Amino acid sequence: MAEIKVERSHDQHLLEPKEDTSSSYTRRSLAGNRPRLASLDIFRGLTVALMILVDDAGGDWPMIAHAPWNGCNLADFVMPFFLFIVGVSIALSLKRISNKFEACKKVGFRTCKLLFWGLLLQGGFSHAPDELTYGVDVTMMRFCGILQRIALSYLVVALVEIFTKDSHEENLSTGRFSIFKSYYWHWIVAASVLVIYLATLYGTYVPDWEFVVYDKDSVLYGKILSVSCGVRGKLNPPCNAVGYVDRQVLGINHMYHHPAWRRSKACTDDSPYEGAIRQDAPSWCRAPFEPEGILSSISAILSTIIGVHFGHIILHLKGHSARLKHWISTGLVLLALGLTLHFTHCEKHLAFWSNSK
Repeated sequence: MAEIKVERSHDQHLLEPKEDTSSSYTRRSLAGNRPRLASLDIFRGLTVALMILVDDAGGDWPMIAHAPWNGCNLADFVMPFFLFIVGVSIALSLKRISNKFEACKKVGFRTCKLLFWGLLLQGGFSHAPDELTYGVDVTMMRFCGILQRIALSYLVVALVEIFTKDSHEENLSTGRFSIFKSYYWHWIVAASVLVIYLATLYGTYVPDWEFVVYDKDSVLYGKILSVSCGVRGKLNPPCNAVGYVDRQVLGINHMYHHPAWRRSKACTDDSPYEGAIRQDAPSWCRAPFEPEGILSSISAILSTIIGVHFGHIILHLKGHSARLKHWISTGLVLLALGLTLHFTHCEKHLAFWSNSK
């Protein structure tokens, strides 16, 4: 690991306002004098392009669409990328706000905006955009979504950053692991999130449950189907704790009614493409499931914390080589952890860490 330096590097100057120059356009926002980190903007743009690609072409190329359940396809990287970008932005933006009240006000306002647009865009208000048909049945409104997940992660991690700022600025020192020691509260929160997630995932008892088929194209429309579970610690589609928590807290009518698991072999003969659900398919193939639900959104906080850590490296380490050393070593540790989970037969729970299905 590289040592932490308090001196400002050339790149840190790019994060601070400067007098107007001919090249300042690439570093400033169009709205004013706020500086921009070009590499972060480029990564954000590439992630948006990737999102458009997998959304538009995923139906024709299922290998890039969301994995039906276990697995990780190209589309499954989009949400972690966005959360990582949010984390880096938190580290850079809140560094310039010294007043905690002002910082909390800014974070609260942005969280409310994300929640508002999330509910508006994914809550069910737009039934047929091409026909300009709008309106929502509040009894069937979808509460969770992509922007809501980002809002939760942003709120939690930003508040940790704000209220621990004094401690890690005072304790900033040199040493191989100084960056981890200075921001230890972030890692305590990360460990707590991990423990809560795994304890709930493996310790929650999932009883039998039932649901009403709301698909008007189905011959079973309006009928009540049941799913047999009565188990604990299962990670399969019908009997996992993630779905159970969402059904209990959100209500099954407020969950996503077209989950990716409908493309699995158990549900359709056209798998991995979308297709008609088989007549002899298990009942859960027709059930709702929330890919951006409560428990999986709590685990998504970890992706944002990793982004904040990488943002801190930009702020505190001098020079590209020092940053790259730290980023690569951190990435290798996370990769080794992932491979350990995979080869110790714990990889199936990673399906729930997928931030979008």
